Amino acid sequence: MSRIGRMPIAVPAGVTVDIAENNKVTVKGPKGTLERVLPKEMIIKLENSEIVVTRPNELKKMKSLHGLTRTLINNMVVGVTEGYTKTLEVNGVGYRVSKAGKELTLNLGYSHPIVMTDPEGVESTVEGTNKILVKGIDKEKVGQYAAEIREKRMPEPYKGKGIKYDYEIIRRKVGKTGKK
Repeated sequence: MSRIGRMPIAVPAGVTVDIAENNKVTVKGPKGTLERVLPKEMIIKLENSEIVVTRPNELKKMKSLHGLTRTLINNMVVGVTEGYTKTLEVNGVGYRVSKAGKELTLNLGYSHPIVMTDPEGVESTVEGTNKILVKGIDKEKVGQYAAEIREKRMPEPYKGKGIKYDYEIIRRKVGKTGKK
């Protein structure tokens, strides 16, 4: 039995959940509105300020969709109430980050600066010259944009230069040894 899928989702005050036909779920909250079409096989019910997801049968596909569906709805509810944040750190001599409007400019040791535009529904802010905060209500979009920023210069294991998540630990390697 799916332990995650069985858990009910508590709907906090100030959040409205609307379940339309074909499992189109719309969640409205203080931070905004999220909409998603979930697998039509799952049975989603709103019972006195709790969302319950049940599966129709015990097929392997239904079991795998059960926990996924519940987690996606939970992420939507958390997104419209608290929002999501990813923090990135830029390490390296001369590596700098700046923000102007919706444009994020990265100087990462290349011959040219990299300019990235914030996607719809995601906002990035810069703290100092080496910390990027990516915020939004959609967990998927926040994670994707943070991954795209990190991809511009991934951390390398010898000097630890590059863009890394704040919680990420870079396993360091020993460089070449000189002649004896």
